[in-house]
Amino acid sequence: MGLFCFQQELAIDLGTTNTRIIYKDRVVVNEPTIVSINTMTGKMIAIGEKARQMLGKTHENITTIKPLRDGVIANFDAVQQMIQRMVKIINKGNLLFTLSLKIVITIPSGCTEVERRAVRNLAEHAGGRNVYMIYESMAAAIGIGIDVNAPDGTMVVDIGGGTTEIAVIALGGIVCNQSLRVAGDDFTSDIQAYMRHQHNIKIGEGTAEKIKIGVGSALCELANPPPDFNVMGSNIITATAIEIPVSYQEIAKCLDKSISKIETAIFSVIENTPPELYADIVQRGIYLVGGSALLRGLDQRFTEKINMPFHVAEDPLLAVVRGTGIALKNVDKFSFLMR
Repeated sequence: MGLFCFQQELAIDLGTTNTRIIYKDRVVVNEPTIVSINTMTGKMIAIGEKARQMLGKTHENITTIKPLRDGVIANFDAVQQMIQRMVKIINKGNLLFTLSLKIVITIPSGCTEVERRAVRNLAEHAGGRNVYMIYESMAAAIGIGIDVNAPDGTMVVDIGGGTTEIAVIALGGIVCNQSLRVAGDDFTSDIQAYMRHQHNIKIGEGTAEKIKIGVGSALCELANPPPDFNVMGSNIITATAIEIPVSYQEIAKCLDKSISKIETAIFSVIENTPPELYADIVQRGIYLVGGSALLRGLDQRFTEKINMPFHVAEDPLLAVVRGTGIALKNVDKFSFLMR
């Protein structure tokens, strides 16, 4: 039991792929949303990067899971334990204080009331006394420096790990939006399937992620192409170890179908945008945030296909959590925050 009680303020970007926490204006947690659990005792062994290193390498007594799927909580207990451990890491186990947390936490714009309640319960179980929720696309817009309370229209496309959040924002609200469950994790799955069908090689999720970072591309023609990526794995037919080079053109072709789904969703939101806001968006362009916004040539492909300028935001990986941090410091200013 603590001897003193004080309020601590945390901004949490709870993502399918990564969880980030801002405390005292600094990103103090930036870890993969992965947990390792001892199946015999039910106790958590590791979280974040340490758990990620265990993926595909555990024995029957240890299971490594991603407790969020498509942007929503799939395993409440695992996420709860993960967040509680992250909060303890921030406070370094100081038992002299009883914490009263003020939390602003992100949610996808397409989440249901049940899913929203699950996020609130999660934050409260982690010690949150004052819990606010903010849509990821709204947080992203704030994080890249947009005045979301202005009457001007802004369009943001947040391509994360589990979902792609597309929203038109004006006057402190989301005018029209779409939450698409196609994002970075689907790109990774596409690469795994391509390697299996095209090259008869079986690779894990970690290797597919490295391929995506190394030679991932949205275009078959790049001005500055990356060198081929050498992939080693097991031949499905012979079970022997093989190594093959993979080019960015191959990855661009295998990702085409998933990227096309995102393009269709962007078109849909644009079609539903009021004319006055549409004019603002044409003038400003559309902002890309999220980890998958870094995919080579993605902004160029969208610009050519949709015939509107697309801009990759500065530091797109941290745009959402930074916006969440700004909202935390200005709770009274942002009426769209949900309690």
